[in-house]
Amino acid sequence: MIAASKLLTPAQLAIVRKRSDFRGLFLALHAWAVIFGMMALFIWMPNPITFIAAVVVIGGRQLGLAILMHDGAHGVLCENPKLNEFVSQWLCAYPMMAETWAYRRYHLTHHAHTQQPEDPDLILSAPFPITRKSFRRKIIRDLTGQTGYQQRKAQILNALGKPEWPLEKRLENYWKKLGRATVAQLVIFSILALSGHWYLYFALWLLPFLTWQQVITRIRNIAEHAMVPDNNDDFRNARTTMANWLARAVLAPYWVNYHVEHHLMIWVPCYNLPKARSFLIANGFGERMESKGSFGEVIAMATSKPDDQDKPGTIVHNSRKQRVSGVMSEGFKSVNDEAA
Repeated sequence: MIAASKLLTPAQLAIVRKRSDFRGLFLALHAWAVIFGMMALFIWMPNPITFIAAVVVIGGRQLGLAILMHDGAHGVLCENPKLNEFVSQWLCAYPMMAETWAYRRYHLTHHAHTQQPEDPDLILSAPFPITRKSFRRKIIRDLTGQTGYQQRKAQILNALGKPEWPLEKRLENYWKKLGRATVAQLVIFSILALSGHWYLYFALWLLPFLTWQQVITRIRNIAEHAMVPDNNDDFRNARTTMANWLARAVLAPYWVNYHVEHHLMIWVPCYNLPKARSFLIANGFGERMESKGSFGEVIAMATSKPDDQDKPGTIVHNSRKQRVSGVMSEGFKSVNDEAA
């Protein structure tokens, strides 16, 4: 990893590394305000258009919660460590069926070995390019909830432990892995039930979580590392994808698209990444950084394999099997062991 002092001046470093309790907490509350606001919009004007809009926008903010958890895992969402852990865990991770500490353990390995054989996220970028037919099948699986269902099934079975364990041990293991996440789901359901709209937990929380959020998570993963120019160059083994206001609303929340900048300086909070990019460009690094103008451009490149080479049903790189059996907070691999 390149030393930050070789990228930015001391004054610039002081600006981009500054953390804020207010901004970190505000972003988490903003995500929840948008989520409940879209639910309220559907209650006020119940029709297919507002329902679809709510699914798309809420799914985008659910990804946003995962992004903010990611910042919490790096210890940069808030300045105060205790507030950082609380916001990351209870407002972001647990509602998304994740856990900040487990995610941190696996994610830092990704940063230490980006695009190398030891990278636990390599299976997400290795299969590309793929055919448009293959991409279409993946999106259909995501939109119909198949991917989300398989991931949650694997996560719950993993949390329950081995079938031969005594019930008490299995329940203890479940609590260690998913107990607090389950509490978070009960809290969300209770809030909606007390408002008189319990069905929204299933229609506008679980449905976006299992469908649209899966789609944009897949697209985000493709944009970040698929088909990068040089796996051994810190400026080119990750990608920044420019996003307009609509993409930021439903696909790339909270500056997640600034991925080269994040990899170059993992201690920069998400809300300072645009400033970090402007400093890097001003310092002459703009041409070296791998960047694309839009997510459409990235998808076109990632699906550039000719359709006549399409092989449906064949698991190449074993990535599909690992992806559906993976756990967001523990990496994309099966882990059926006792919680630490």
